[in-house]
Amino acid sequence: MSKWLKALGVCVVLLVVFLFAQPAEAAEMKAGVAKAVITNDKPMVMVNGRTSSGTLQDIYARALVLNDGTGRLVIVTYDLNCLDVATAIVRKRVRDELGIEPARLILLATHNHNAPIQIVPDNFEYGRWLANRIFDLIKEAMAKERGPARLLFGHGEGRFISSIGTSPTDYEIQVLKVVHGDQPMALLFNHGTHPMQASKNKIDAGHPGYAMDEIEAKIPGIQAMYADACGGNQFAGRPMDVIARTSQKRAEALGHQLAEAAMAIATGDLQDVTGPIISKLEVLSLPLGQPISREEALKLAEEFPNDVGFVPYPHRHRSTNWVRMLLRYYEKGLPFPTKTTDMVCTDDTYLIHKSDKEFLEKYDYSIHDEYPCLYEEVIVSTIGPMVFVAMQGEVCAPIGMRIKDTFRRDMPIMVFAYMGEHNLYIPTRELVGLNTYQAKVIQIQYASPVPWSPEVEDEMVEGVVRMVKSIVAR
Repeated sequence: MSKWLKALGVCVVLLVVFLFAQPAEAAEMKAGVAKAVITNDKPMVMVNGRTSSGTLQDIYARALVLNDGTGRLVIVTYDLNCLDVATAIVRKRVRDELGIEPARLILLATHNHNAPIQIVPDNFEYGRWLANRIFDLIKEAMAKERGPARLLFGHGEGRFISSIGTSPTDYEIQVLKVVHGDQPMALLFNHGTHPMQASKNKIDAGHPGYAMDEIEAKIPGIQAMYADACGGNQFAGRPMDVIARTSQKRAEALGHQLAEAAMAIATGDLQDVTGPIISKLEVLSLPLGQPISREEALKLAEEFPNDVGFVPYPHRHRSTNWVRMLLRYYEKGLPFPTKTTDMVCTDDTYLIHKSDKEFLEKYDYSIHDEYPCLYEEVIVSTIGPMVFVAMQGEVCAPIGMRIKDTFRRDMPIMVFAYMGEHNLYIPTRELVGLNTYQAKVIQIQYASPVPWSPEVEDEMVEGVVRMVKSIVAR
């Protein structure tokens, strides 16, 4: 009798353990969506350097909230080049007021060039307004959560982009379809490319904006959400369009192609990836190269006025800030950075060494006290069996391809770039060796005194792969 009771007791314990081990799997997935116009109401400097004069297309922010019963993952997309000033503000409010940590707040851009650029001091106020607009949008999406929701993943191709360099072009389009019953709620999709813009000096959402409009018109009740994948060295359209990327006719045509491709994937065979959510955020420390000599820097400085100072975008001498920064290092005896994490990126995109207290006090504004911009931020999440990767900056396509190819045979993986604050290019070894624009931006736009190391590609890939393996192993 005692053996029977003992065996019964063991069974009860095992049953209790089993039941308590199941809630994450058994919990109902809920999802909520919301969308809001974020078009500026007065002329502002755009990403292309021109001041906006009117609106051709409204620009939007869109929120998707996924609630697995134990916590939320928030994905926000916006028709901007990146979020910049708003990033630190919205992260803090979402954490403090909604209880959602930055690792569970994924902020993704469409890479739109015809929208206000927040790195211009005159546009900082727009960035602060935008942060509050996005915060309210997230609250609205949370209030609209419905369940049970299912998440379905698929991928295909869109062969209407071209690339710089000899590496293969990444044509992949990935989609995450969210459904409630038989009703589609959201379609999140990506493609690695610079957008084709519809105008030169008006606010517009480019070809991705036309794609989202078409999807929403053809699938009633759905919220279309496009965000860029790894498109740092890729461009929409034929190679000739790389030079002339402004055409309403071409933008509409490419938008139609993108919409058709995304909808074809979304109505095909999809994998159900509904399941528990885990998410983590890390800052990867990427390698930098060596500075040129003081003598070489002084010779370069002869080519521009010596009283320019440090000037923001779109000042014509902005591309020479790095020379003045380099000379400052020599004059002040500052240690040259060897990793990206040695420097803080300010709102007006000056990469300033952490030891340069004078310049940090001058240029790094108070909103960055809690969330300074350090490169390279990466968020890796798992949604059921799917891995979701979001990388900061303008990551070049071969990096994204290497990350996807490492895992795609074993698990579905969705990869985005242009996450959060500032679009510093993350180039490949080849592009660093060729000294292309993508490699030079760290200096000519971000005032770094040193260039990239050729090892940046490998260390970026290895860092993300390590993050994915660590979260999948949990």
